[in-house]
Amino acid sequence: METLRERKKQRTRDALLRSALELFTTRGYEGTTVDDIADAVDVSQRTFFRYFAGKEEAALTLQEMTVAHFIELVRERPPQEAPMVALRRAVLEGWGTLNDVVEAIVPVELYLRMYRVIESTPVLLAAHLRRSDEVEEEIARVLAAREGLDVDADPRPRLAVAVFSGVMRVTGRQWSTGEDFSVEAIRELTARYLEQVGPALTGNWRRD
Repeated sequence: METLRERKKQRTRDALLRSALELFTTRGYEGTTVDDIADAVDVSQRTFFRYFAGKEEAALTLQEMTVAHFIELVRERPPQEAPMVALRRAVLEGWGTLNDVVEAIVPVELYLRMYRVIESTPVLLAAHLRRSDEVEEEIARVLAAREGLDVDADPRPRLAVAVFSGVMRVTGRQWSTGEDFSVEAIRELTARYLEQVGPALTGNWRRD
């Protein structure tokens, strides 16, 4: 059972995270200091560092949470689904259940604005892409386990994840530079781009 002390610590962490994202999305990542975040919650810099290693960790925390949610959804997909079908349905379900992951901490609208900050801030984007390599390997291993394959002997899980991740990167970039920043917009764009994977890889692109 969660103790009063644990609940208080969680509230403090959530408040720091909310303040960090609000400041990052209004002042910019580089224009926000750890002191700014701590002052917004009326705590010390030392308290901030009890919960986060630095600004970068705070900026990417919700991304980590949504990635973990997506991986769990992949694990839960019915075993009879083909790998790319499982990935597609898991990511669309993930966008559909985004509220369940982030609303307890921040409004979804703030999460989406932070997504755009990450895309437009080189240091955050670089950190996000470094982490993506680890995530891709984890997903490949999940797919291999689903299919009863040795991920180091059979290249298909890693290849499937590489294709899928490439589509996700294109989708994220297109959405973040568009005019509709809603969950519905990125979900629809994701579905449309994933549907093009087969034709893009195997079809003839020339129009006679």
